[in-house]
Amino acid sequence: MDDFRLVFVGGMGRSGSTLVERLLGELPGVCSVGEVVHMWRRSLVDNEACGCGAPFGDCGFWRAVGNHAYGGWGRVDAGEILALKDSVDRMRFVPSLLRARPPRELAARIDRYTELYHRLYAAIASVSGCGVVVDASKHGSLAACLWQRYGARFQVVHVVRDPRAVAYAWNKQVRRPEATATSPEQEMARYSPGVAAAQWMAQNSVFAALARRGVPTRRVRYEDFAARPVEEFRAVAAFAGHRGAVPLGADQVARLSSSHAVSGNPMRFTTGAVAVRADTRWRDDLDPVRRLVVSTLTAPTRWRYGY
Repeated sequence: MDDFRLVFVGGMGRSGSTLVERLLGELPGVCSVGEVVHMWRRSLVDNEACGCGAPFGDCGFWRAVGNHAYGGWGRVDAGEILALKDSVDRMRFVPSLLRARPPRELAARIDRYTELYHRLYAAIASVSGCGVVVDASKHGSLAACLWQRYGARFQVVHVVRDPRAVAYAWNKQVRRPEATATSPEQEMARYSPGVAAAQWMAQNSVFAALARRGVPTRRVRYEDFAARPVEEFRAVAAFAGHRGAVPLGADQVARLSSSHAVSGNPMRFTTGAVAVRADTRWRDDLDPVRRLVVSTLTAPTRWRYGY
């Protein structure tokens, strides 16, 4: 990692991480590329749209990255990578991934898997001319894999949100505008309150564990960010190595340009002025029984994040 800095945006999905990632991508010298973990299926197989609006295969930026990283995307076997991913990048492997020395066979798979990411990140830095690469994949299992390769040499922006708000968001039915005819996911994934609560605890616990292992981590609470976006993002930007002005005005309006995010929340297609406001609809609309389920299941760890 001598020629680029990797910043990994992690945490449970639907926590406001996409806006944080997009704002990082507006900083000079920073290239933010969305949720790379989904690229192998959604981009290489299904040819879904890049954040710039073009199908992945037609995007000049990603064509150049593929040429630089692998000698062209045609030389990448997406099926093989997805099989490798299934054999290492899953929450069930996290206990072993967080060990100083994973079992030998797993360690060999980790090395092959993370080499693909390292070559990709290096190519992104080279093609973009940016010294900082932001991967907003969020998944704790991928972050643990990267820890095995980079140790404390990469950084994590850990975004957290009230688990009841997260459970409410995961229950919404939202169409994926980038889905193609071959995409297996025409809508964004949905979780029951129980599954959302379990995932919330599991994902956040991985990032807490990585921080204890020395990974530089900046925690961002959604509620604090929504209340004081300029102040909170300035701290995140400084953590990523940026000390200048940030793309947020005193009116709490962000101004976003087009990006090359390969996957993620539909907000990756948004450009122009975006007001930063807290979404608190869950307080009125979340069913009381579901609220109770999530509150009960997350009680053992919720307090650690101020909820």
